[in-house]
Amino acid sequence: MNYENWISYRYLIASKGRFLTFLNVISVGGVAIGVAALIVVTGVMTGFGNNLREKIIGTTPHIMIETEGGVQDFASVQKKISGLDGVQGSSPYIQGNVFLENGSQVVGLVVRGIVPETEKKITSVDKYLVKGDFAARDTDGVIVGSELARYFGYSLGDTIHIIAPGSGIAGTGWKQNLKIAGIFTTGMVDYDTNLVIVHLKKAQQIFHLAGNTASGIGVRVDNPNKVDLVQSSIHGLIGYGFVVKTWIDMNRNLFDALILEKWGLFLVLTLMVVVASFNIISTLIVTVTSKVHDIGILQSIGVPKSSIRRIFTRQGIFIGSLGTLLGVFAGVGLSYFLRTYVQVPREIYSIDHVPVELQFSDMLAIIIAAMVISFLATIYPAAKAANLQPVEALRYE
Repeated sequence: MNYENWISYRYLIASKGRFLTFLNVISVGGVAIGVAALIVVTGVMTGFGNNLREKIIGTTPHIMIETEGGVQDFASVQKKISGLDGVQGSSPYIQGNVFLENGSQVVGLVVRGIVPETEKKITSVDKYLVKGDFAARDTDGVIVGSELARYFGYSLGDTIHIIAPGSGIAGTGWKQNLKIAGIFTTGMVDYDTNLVIVHLKKAQQIFHLAGNTASGIGVRVDNPNKVDLVQSSIHGLIGYGFVVKTWIDMNRNLFDALILEKWGLFLVLTLMVVVASFNIISTLIVTVTSKVHDIGILQSIGVPKSSIRRIFTRQGIFIGSLGTLLGVFAGVGLSYFLRTYVQVPREIYSIDHVPVELQFSDMLAIIIAAMVISFLATIYPAAKAANLQPVEALRYE
């Protein structure tokens, strides 16, 4: 350890006055609290964002291939894209709007027609089923969301009345009674309230579509975060007469809002570290004032101003480093406690714990921000110490 580090360390822990010791502790604690708060908040925001992303991916295919008037001969399109790199599976679907009639009430719903055997390869709808059997459902059955079932008091085996607007060649409305074969819960209110699932053949009857026609084809890829690469490959294979949308395209505004909220909170909470840096400034100024005699002696024996500046700069960096280290340990520990022991209402969030997820990139950004702020806080006090004149410092000795 060179003399600059040794003196900085001594000033940090071996102050004769209790007041300086108290200021050092306050400075370290302020940085630690700010860093811990940043880690916990960004972890919670990341956890909730990833939880929402998993739910969206679980109910929506990674890629949706559609065209105006429906995809004709969807089986041949599936065969074409099955050989593309990154494609895990595909399944046709039909989606449209219907009305649910319950006594004197009529509500609008979204009906989704699927093939149960292949749908399980592209979404996790079967995993969200809380009642009933997804695979064994017949073509006249219907699966409804838990919120819809709760609102109308539906249970397995009940009959619901579906009304579809007139469409297709027939040009007439369609009405039929369907039997509830299952109830699903995704944790997303919009899905659990407004979505009902039927067999693809039943959806073709509802919307007057031919047996080889579907609204679109859902595709699952190996890496949903790199779905744009597969999207380009599909466009190049089947042509631009098809609309190829990804789950990111469908929910871009939502995730942009989540990212903006996360980094907005990051900037706001960074102000806590900035406030803590004022403690570092005040601590160093008081230290410089109380160590005028020491500074004068160092200058009189030939210690250059640059070394004196580094002594107090390193003292501030020691305070920032120690506060950052303690803050990291506190933030990680608190995050573990929240994720493990703190419960949240499952009926609201569809999870029973706080979904804290710490990312290395986020923690690295927090550590760098804390250290940079701590360094900037040392500039003025260190320069003040370096500019003291030996004669002035030793005048009253």
